[in-house]
This record gives sequence, C-alpha cells and structure tokens, in this order.
Amino acid sequence: MSTVATWPSQAENWLDERGKGAWIAAMVLGFIFFWPVGLALLFYMIWSKRMSSFACSRRSNYHSHRHSHRHARRYSSGNSAFDNYKTETLRRLEDEQDAFNAFLTRLRDAKDKTEFDTFMDERATEAKVTPEEPEQKAK
Repeated sequence: MSTVATWPSQAENWLDERGKGAWIAAMVLGFIFFWPVGLALLFYMIWSKRMSSFACSRRSNYHSHRHSHRHARRYSSGNSAFDNYKTETLRRLEDEQDAFNAFLTRLRDAKDKTEFDTFMDERATEAKVTPEEPEQKAK
C-alpha cells in the first residue's frame, strides 16, 4: 500500500500510543488551524469511544485485553516459576470461559426448546377447542 493511503492509520496508532492527551491536543490544534479538522477529530473521538471512561489508553478494553492476552503467552518474564504460573492461570481461565460459553449455549437451547414446546402445546389446545366439523361447513 502507498504511504498516502496508510497515513490515517499510522496517525491513529501514533496518537493511541500517546494516550488521551495526544488526541485532545490534536483536536485543539485542529480547531486552531482549521476548525473542520478539529470538529472531525471531535466526532471521531466520540464515535470511536476514545474519550469514554471505560476506554484504555490503547483503543478499547476488548482490544487491549485481547492484545495483552495474546502477548502474555509470547513473552517471557525471565522468571520460570512466574511464567509457569501465568501459563497455567491463562489456561485455567480459558477453560472456565469455554465451560461458561458451553453453559450459555445449553441455557439458550433449553429456553428455545421450552418456548417451542409451549407454542406447540398452545397450538394443539387451540385445535382441540375449535375443531371445524365438515357438517357445519356444508350448511
């Protein structure tokens, strides 16, 4: 890709590395030099939730969590006991997350089955209450 096409993402990454203060400074400078740029940065920061209290200094919590989780396995601290503990804890947490996701799936399936069974019972009850007799149609 050309550098002209990638400069917005490079600028975004550069500002993300420096935190909220850099985003605010860029917005203020945008308002000072050319107000539409400052306004565009303000809308972008609101839209991307860069200024929310839940956002980390590097993008969203989800992105940071996934980013740190991925790098936690790759990098060693130099302390083998800690690295073993960290690896075992991450494995255990992943197993718990998988078990919880499986539980949620079973719960959703049970709810769907219950709703379907209720629907079928109501339908059968309605069919018994109002049976259409062929003799009534002929009259």
